[in-house]
Formats: sequence, structure tokens, C-alpha cells
Amino acid sequence: MNPFTDSATPLIGIPDALPPLPEDGREALTTGAILFARYAYPPNELGYCGTADHQGLLQYGAEGTVDPGLVQLARGFDGAWPYLEFIAGATGIRQPLDRRVVEAYWLGGDLLDTIDMVQFGKALTDRFRRRAGQGWGFLAEAIPAGAVPSHAFHVFAVYPWVGLLRSGRTDTPLEQLEQCRIRWGQVVSSEGDQVTVLSRPLTYDGTDIGLGERRLETARRSIDGLGFLDTFRPGDWVSLHWGWVCDRLSRRQLHLLQRSTMRQFDLTNKRVAHSGVREAIG
Repeated sequence: MNPFTDSATPLIGIPDALPPLPEDGREALTTGAILFARYAYPPNELGYCGTADHQGLLQYGAEGTVDPGLVQLARGFDGAWPYLEFIAGATGIRQPLDRRVVEAYWLGGDLLDTIDMVQFGKALTDRFRRRAGQGWGFLAEAIPAGAVPSHAFHVFAVYPWVGLLRSGRTDTPLEQLEQCRIRWGQVVSSEGDQVTVLSRPLTYDGTDIGLGERRLETARRSIDGLGFLDTFRPGDWVSLHWGWVCDRLSRRQLHLLQRSTMRQFDLTNKRVAHSGVREAIG
């Protein structure tokens, strides 16, 4: 199945048995700082990025409290924070944790298309050229090809060339990419700290990455009842990161995430001569 041409509903571009729910306005109640905490916590808990205080990040995300302590924790993410600073500066937004900036980084959006390509290229050069070594030229191919400073770009275009998929973890590069990318799924049921969702896994056919058929998976929503969201309903659309449900997605956010993902797939598969994913997976 071609993930770019699935026959489906006009809204989401993939076939689904569970109907999407109407908008409910809840996304406006979540600040950028809390949104950051929800997406940053799962890899932080595993020790992949950020400071050692993952419990504090969970607490902030659950309680919805924003104070200087949360900002300090966010600054400790040497993967995400420089992107937030860059997006804010390049778009004239004063705060890196402005909701518009945070959402654009994790989910994608039109805000990223307003950023000057030369400015983005310079920022990437300053940050990654030395670390990428001989792979820098291949990473840089993505800049004029349409790259934007999103989490999807960082996962699929930066990770392979700076060695983050060769760090000695027990899972395979494909599994790491699958868990690290921000994914969408539709809730089937929830019980206690776990949620069962229908989602489409990342696939690799030896040439291109894509999305497989929908299948059931179980994700965490909380630890001993402490989590980010209230009760889920069957049919809710949610975002997933490293085995956690991070947020309940509105129709608008779902569209942003799907569009950003497919855009990055197209860039990785078709628009660069040297795919970091092919290099990493083999």
C-alpha cells in the first residue's frame, strides 16, 4: 500500500473503522510549555535526552503547572530546545515555549514554511556539521530539497547522519525511528494506565520508508494514575511517542501531523540523493 495515495476519508487520508470525533476546543487550554513536557517526557524517562529529573517533567505535564522550573527542564533538552529557539527567532515569536512554536516543532505546520532556507541551513551547519563528519554533505542535501525544522526532520534526516541510530541500543534502527517519530493512533479502549489504539507502523521495503496496515498496540497514558490526559473515549485521535500517549489530537492537529510525516517521507524517499534512513538500516 502506498502511504501517499491511500483511499480514505477527506479529513485524514487513511481508512478507519472508528469515526473521528468533533472538535471540542480542548487544545486551546494547553500551553506551549505543558505541550512540550508531554512530548518530551517519554524519551526523557528512558534517559535518551534532557535532564535526569523525568519525574519532575511528568509532574508538570500532569498538573499543567508552568513556572521557571519547567522552563529550566526544557532548556536541558539539547535535541529539541535549539530547534525551539531557532523557530522562535526565525519567525519573530518572542518565546521558544510559545504554543505555536512547540506545536510546529512536534507536529509540523505552516509556521515552518515561513522560515528562510538559508537561515535554516546556517543553523544546521553551526549545530551539526562537526558532529556529522563525512556525512554532513548528505545531511545538507535535505535543506534545498524542502526540509523544515520539525521533529520529523530531526528523526529521519539528522539522526542517521550524526550517529544517533548507532548508539548500541538493543532495538533496530527501524524500531528506533518508529518509536522516536511522533505518531497518530485512534483509541479503541483504555483501562488503568494503558490505552489500546489502532495505529500504522513504520515500514521499510529496502528502498523507502512508509506506513503499514493498521494494527492494535498498547501505549501508556499514566504511571499509577499520574498522567497527562483524562479519560479517553473510543474514536479519540491521539499522538504517541516512545510508547506513551502524549496528547489528544484535534482534527487540525491530526492533519498537521499526518501532513508533516508524509512530507518528510517524501523528502527522505524521493528528494535527496543519499537517504540517511537507507544508510542506517542497510
